Amino acid sequence: MLAERIAAIRDTLERESAPWGRAPKLIAVTKYSTVEEILPLSELGVTDIGENRVQALREKIPYLGGKFSLHLIGRLQTNKVKYIINDVCMIHSLDSMPLAQEIDRQAKKNGRQMPVLIEVNIAREPQKGGVMEEDLFPFLRACAGLDGMKIKGLMAMMPLGADADALTGYFTRMRTLLDRCRQEAVPGTDMTELSMGMSQDYAIAARCGATMVRIGSAIFR
Repeated sequence: MLAERIAAIRDTLERESAPWGRAPKLIAVTKYSTVEEILPLSELGVTDIGENRVQALREKIPYLGGKFSLHLIGRLQTNKVKYIINDVCMIHSLDSMPLAQEIDRQAKKNGRQMPVLIEVNIAREPQKGGVMEEDLFPFLRACAGLDGMKIKGLMAMMPLGADADALTGYFTRMRTLLDRCRQEAVPGTDMTELSMGMSQDYAIAARCGATMVRIGSAIFR
């Protein structure tokens, strides 16, 4: 039952994140879900949803009744930014300067400042997006001057099939990177968010200091 699954996820998040004093925000990943499956979430207090694809997001928006905050969590092409700039509350997958410049341009054109997260390819997987760990700080400083967006933190996707020890290592490194970004205090940034952890590993992510988890199948299975 949906309510029971969400309650179990929240209990786990509360328990595992206790040392941090803040449970991660639950973002329901609706990539494979219909509008009919999504709408009951709002009655259960889940009002943040994440979509991977711009087209899917645009198709669902008219039927969601303004009940949700929408997160773009998948790779974003520069030519698609204009289609979501007024609809999403955050872009989780900033990973290149051309994308940063287009988000900045479209946000200014539409009179807003877009919250974004920098995606880090923490496991150095060639098939995935994200900046490399050693490039993070130069990239952060280069993007910070684009005032059409506000860099709010970091995001990462973990390797499928990685064991608990490997995942703990990756998650811990991401938290260390966020803390270092905060210490850098780059003007124009507000490094408070760490989006990491999915259905298979959200408990470990919460234990390692995630502030947002992106969960799909564990909710909708």
